[in-house]
Amino acid sequence: MVDIGLVAAAYLLGSVPFGLVVARCRGGVDLRRVGSGNIGATNVLRAAGATAAVLTLLGDAGKGAVAMGLGRWIGASPSLLAVLGVAVVLGHLFPLFAGFRGGKGVATALGVVLVAMPAVGGLLIVIWLLTAWYWRYSSLAALVAATALPELAWLLDGRPALVALGAALLLLILWRHRDNLRRLRAGTEGRIGEKARAGGRETSG
Repeated sequence: MVDIGLVAAAYLLGSVPFGLVVARCRGGVDLRRVGSGNIGATNVLRAAGATAAVLTLLGDAGKGAVAMGLGRWIGASPSLLAVLGVAVVLGHLFPLFAGFRGGKGVATALGVVLVAMPAVGGLLIVIWLLTAWYWRYSSLAALVAATALPELAWLLDGRPALVALGAALLLLILWRHRDNLRRLRAGTEGRIGEKARAGGRETSG
């Protein structure tokens, strides 16, 4: 029962829609009505500016970090840690407190990995930054970093449950970015720094 409660708590934590709250407080913007309609940091950047985007990024990553930190604090097994990591990301993807319409899970997944596998998380940040700097696509940077996650988890950590966690996070991120993949192939994906427009394109976040 304790494990079930922890998993439920991780999902509820993931459901906290930081992007909606920050955009509303910083710019009076309803994220669901501008840009992509996504509640992640990229759409916040377009809709409410850099400061709001950073606050959203910290909040979303913090959800994953807190869930995993709680698991480590109570001495959870690697298998339970992996389940908690998936639960908090699912909360972000399908948030109870935002009508089950969530973000792409990238920042929350990063928070999970940074606490569960710090070396892997650090390398993912480097990969994301380099990819985003060169190509200027947030979605592409997220996809490249996520694709590297399972292999890095295997090489630098090696615990089977956490390697499985890396694979699960990759699959969730790929699924949530399926429209971005189509737009990247078509050359119509929005770049980092473009302003949000009503009914616009959905980017990573």
